[in-house]
Amino acid sequence: MNKSDANFLDIYTDNASAARLSRLKAHRKLWLAAHLYLGLFAGALLAVVGFTGSIAVFYVELQEVLNAELNVISEPLQPRQNAHSLDEIIIAAESAKPPGSKLLKVYYPRKADVAYKLLYFVQDARQANNGDGYYIYIDPYINQVKGIQLWHPKGKYWGRPFMSFIMQLHWSLLLGETGGTIVGILAALAIISVLTGLIVWWPLTGKYKQALSFKFHAGATRFNFDLHKTVGFYCSIVLLPVLFSGIYMNLPEQVNTLAKLFSPITRTNAYDGIDDESYHSSRHAGEKAIGFSAAVAALENHSSVGKVVMVNAPIDPNGVYIIQKRDVLENSRFVGHQTLVVDQYSGEIIHSYNAGIGNAGDVFLDWQWPLHSGQAFAWPGRILVFLAGLACPVLYVTGVIRWLQKRRAAKLHQAKQSPAYESR
Repeated sequence: MNKSDANFLDIYTDNASAARLSRLKAHRKLWLAAHLYLGLFAGALLAVVGFTGSIAVFYVELQEVLNAELNVISEPLQPRQNAHSLDEIIIAAESAKPPGSKLLKVYYPRKADVAYKLLYFVQDARQANNGDGYYIYIDPYINQVKGIQLWHPKGKYWGRPFMSFIMQLHWSLLLGETGGTIVGILAALAIISVLTGLIVWWPLTGKYKQALSFKFHAGATRFNFDLHKTVGFYCSIVLLPVLFSGIYMNLPEQVNTLAKLFSPITRTNAYDGIDDESYHSSRHAGEKAIGFSAAVAALENHSSVGKVVMVNAPIDPNGVYIIQKRDVLENSRFVGHQTLVVDQYSGEIIHSYNAGIGNAGDVFLDWQWPLHSGQAFAWPGRILVFLAGLACPVLYVTGVIRWLQKRRAAKLHQAKQSPAYESR
């Protein structure tokens, strides 16, 4: 190859590279437009959902802090040894329950100095508060009611306890089931926004170090730009799975339809657990229910691994106990929980579901709640989800500022091109 041929090849290569770069820049303008409008129209709501999600990461702990007079008890010198039985605790709660209410769930304390929490719902049309949900807190050592808290006023969002309000705002933007659907759709749009943001961020010239760097001592415009791109890039690793799991929390049927294309699914919604209406106790004439304590004891005899965290009461005389365990490490150290169905008369284990094992479809769905809450990876996971939630308002605010900065710059450029400006 002579020198002229080599020069021609260099020119041809340079021209081809320039043409390719020009095409990529043109395509990126389209992605930038998509990223911009998704952020402007959905970003404000997503900022609210993300911020409230960050608070919800510490849902249990904040409940105990904000309602310490109800939750915190004085544990005896020998914790748990002097605790009353679950049946006795329920009898104490029954003596204080709101008129017309029925026990729905029993939440076990996560620590020795925390009260039992029993959820009651009023199911009596004659009562003015029909449909309201209440928590009754019981000190298990002295079997005494610590207090009653209106947790879920039916059809109302104001006047709730703080964490109840936060959860409703996070789940549905205070719009009920319609809001839940909207939030699910917003999560899907947010995934597109994150992906388009990554496409726009991708350095076409290969300068990755510059794209990932943050200039702390730059001007306000550059600082805002760097903050938006770096927060968006680093948090996308956590945001994408959290957003997808958010879709599943609010739109489980749609996600199930998608998941079934790849693998069978044995449960309709891994987040809600086993449907108590799908199972029934075998009741014989004159047979009495064994009670909560005996149901839990039957479960422990079946399997002593893990820790009981919640018991669902039978919905009617033919209903079943549904008992949930956590920290069942034999299943999975990340999503190790177990749900068991117990016959309320015989104590027989009718069905059990072990999260984290089984076919790919069920395992995939089992992962969604632990990923969404960060509990799959204990405290490091929860902190990452907390930071990812805070990233949503940060990305929205810096994105709007960036948009306004570019608008001002465009207007100034147009003004400089006008005859009036040139005649100065």
